[in-house]
Order: sequence, then structure tokens, then C-alpha cells
Amino acid sequence: MGKKVLVTGGAGFIGSHLVDKLIAEGHEVRILDNLDCQVHLGRKPDYLNKKADFILGDVRNIKDIERAFEDVEIVFHQAAAVGVAQSMYKIHHYVDVNTVGTAKILEFLVNKEHSVKKFVVASSMSVYGEGAYKCGKHGVVYPQLRTQEQLKKHDWEVKCPQCGKNLVPIPTTEEKPLQPTSIYAITKRDQEEMCLAVGQAYDIPTVALRYFNVYGPRQALSNPYTGVAAIFSSRIKNNNPPLIFEDGLQARDFVYVTDVVEANLLAMREKKANYESFNVSGGSRITILQVAETLAKLFKKKIKPKIVNKYRAGDIRYCFGSIDKIKKMGYRPKVSFEEGMKNLVEWGIIQEARDLSEKATQELVERNLVEK
Repeated sequence: MGKKVLVTGGAGFIGSHLVDKLIAEGHEVRILDNLDCQVHLGRKPDYLNKKADFILGDVRNIKDIERAFEDVEIVFHQAAAVGVAQSMYKIHHYVDVNTVGTAKILEFLVNKEHSVKKFVVASSMSVYGEGAYKCGKHGVVYPQLRTQEQLKKHDWEVKCPQCGKNLVPIPTTEEKPLQPTSIYAITKRDQEEMCLAVGQAYDIPTVALRYFNVYGPRQALSNPYTGVAAIFSSRIKNNNPPLIFEDGLQARDFVYVTDVVEANLLAMREKKANYESFNVSGGSRITILQVAETLAKLFKKKIKPKIVNKYRAGDIRYCFGSIDKIKKMGYRPKVSFEEGMKNLVEWGIIQEARDLSEKATQELVERNLVEK
């Protein structure tokens, strides 16, 4: 029998795919979304599922929260202001939407009557900061950010804090200490830790999912602060070379949006997930240069990425996820990087995409967040 489900941020990239799957499985779904202009250009997206009950509202508004939570059994809290770089100068906005918005939801849950039986919150791999590494002499190491002194020398590799030798990146497990390096990452840690703490205290089964680099159709191609795959797609569609910081060999873990949806459904169903945090990734290691070259090839454009050989404040070098923990619940990423990128491009070809990445980069330069 279907359940009554709320998806905050349900008009967004990940949220909308989750809404579609929940409705396909027979659940009654409500969306709370403010249709943020930076993401949605001020309008309801065409892909929004018409079978969902849509509430135009904000997680910071208690009246909207009360209306959205009426009779709801399951909550997927996806709503968030997204963007690592932008968060470093729109500090109040990110804290207000992510931390304060989540606090208002939790305050409602502990002070008002409700029917919520499961709460799943979208966290982020950004809470880790740098990923996990291994030193031949000192074993597993969890280093801090590279210093500006090192980056100014264009020495990109991460060093062992004890012996100074280059470290070898290894899969990051959920055991790694959280060392967020941006305001966005700090607010995602806030969301995760607040939800788990309140969930445990008030016996509301809660799960935090640490998304790695999610990509796929419905990414906001005109938002220069979204994921790198969407930013590069926008550049290439407009016949501009993707701009890559450092040497392009920094690596991330890319996970296709439908695999993220499956992880959310597992979290909803499995009691053994309660009060736990899980990595949600593709279990792969892909360089940023690979992403740019793959997209250019799929868009059939003879465009070579521009490696600017400059650093951006707060950037990490490597982070890719171990998925051993979530695999124990049955999670298996089904969509390969090659297949997923093909799907993204097939969708992206017919989408409008304004290339605003140079403007966004210039804003960082003006704030001394990018090497001049």
C-alpha cells in the first residue's frame, strides 16, 4: 500500500526524479519547493510530475512547513541552496536556507503533532573535505586542505603531514572525520547532524545520504554553481571550452541520478538504515579532464578543455567513495559513467543553456577566491 510522502526540493534535479519513482511505485507524493530563480529561472519545470501535489513554498516559512507536512508519513529532505564556490560569499543565504531551513522543519517536528515515521536527509560528500589517503610510511591519512603556499607553487598533490611525501588517494569511508572546507559543506554537515540528533532524541527514524557528484538529465544547465558535468555541458553547447582549474587530474566520484533515487528508496524501506549515514556514489574515480573530454566527444564538438593551471580556494584534490556500507543494504550502482554521460548529453542537446561560468569565475576572482 502506498504511503503519503513529502519531497522538499521536489522540483529540483534529484528531487524530481525521486518524485517520479515514488509515484510509479504507488505512493501519494507532495512537493514543497520555492522554484529558486537561479535553478528554475522562476518557473515550474516542464518535467514536474502532474500527479504530485505541488506546494509553492519555502522551508524557512513555518506556515508552508505546516501545510506540507499534513498527514505525511515519509519525508525526503532534498531542499538546499547548492554551490560550493558561491557559498563562500553568499554566506548568510546558504546558512539561512540549509541550516535555518532544516532547523525550522525539525522544530516543527518536535513541537507539533505530526505523522512522520521516516526522515531521509540529503547530505553531501563535501562534508569530508579532502578524501582519504595512504602514505607508504604512515598508513591511512586524513589530511587538511593544501596550503596556499603549496598551491602558489602549482604543486597540486596532497602531502603526508608527517613526512611530506605525496599521498596516494584511497576510497573514502563513512568513518573518515568530517572536515568541511566551504560554507556549503558546513551547512550540509549541519543538516545531517541536526537531523540525526533530533531523530534519535525523538524516536523519528532518520537516515543521512552523503551524495557524491550526482549527474544526469534535469540538471540546471544555466546555473554556473551546479555540478561540473552541467557546467561543462553548458560551455560546450555554447561552443566554449570547459575551464578546468589546476592540472585537470583532480578526481571525483560520479553517480547517476537514478542510482541516487534507488539509494533513497532503500533508506526509506530498510530499518537497519535508521540513524546511520551512508555514502551514495558510483564507486568510481574519474578525473575532471575525463569529464570534459567525454562531454565534448558526446556533443560531437571539436572543443578542447582549457586547463587554466590556477587554484581555487577551498578546492580538494581527490575524493571518491567507498560504498561497502550501503552495499550491505543491497545498493548497487547500475548506470556506468559512459552510459550516464550519454543520457545527460541526449537530454542536454535539446535544452536551453546560458553559459554564465565566466561571469561566476570573475566573481570569485574579484573576491580573491581564485588565483589571479
